Amino acid sequence: MPFYPLDDEILGLAQPERAVSALQDQVAQLFEEARDDVYRYLLMLGVHPPQAQEAVQETFLRLYASMKKGDAIDNPRAWVFRVAHNLGLRIRQKQSSQQPFEPEFEAQIAFAGPDAEQCLLEQERLQRFHRAVEELSEQQRRCLYLRLEGMRYPQIGSILGISASTVGEFLRRAMVRLKRLPEEMKR
Repeated sequence: MPFYPLDDEILGLAQPERAVSALQDQVAQLFEEARDDVYRYLLMLGVHPPQAQEAVQETFLRLYASMKKGDAIDNPRAWVFRVAHNLGLRIRQKQSSQQPFEPEFEAQIAFAGPDAEQCLLEQERLQRFHRAVEELSEQQRRCLYLRLEGMRYPQIGSILGISASTVGEFLRRAMVRLKRLPEEMKR
């Protein structure tokens, strides 16, 4: 559903407060639907978890501010990912002197269950998968993650500033590499 600027004439409201309230509701709904996806995308970009949480909030505040000033946004989910992408790249540059976020550490925390052997096997599998994904080019990882979030090639291209055909090629190469992973694990 496209988001359009809300004003009294469009809504047929006499009070600007109602328009603001409706706008807040729209942004809040999208926030509930997409915040976890945007957060995971920022982590995938290499943004540390605390900064990623702040960036998610900043992204949705920017959405609200843009809509409040009257900008028409045809695809708010794609808009949010584009803004989060740009913000994440700026944050990542600032944090380059800090230690990178380790997905293996997240896997250790996530898999604390009753069967230690199964947890260890799952942890090792995830570590191999994370290493394989890390071996992809940065553009391939970005395209793959955005595609997993349900974005179409033209939307991904718009977010990353590349053509849809280039998105397709990055995804094809990533899939070829990841399909080889089970064969490499047998060795």
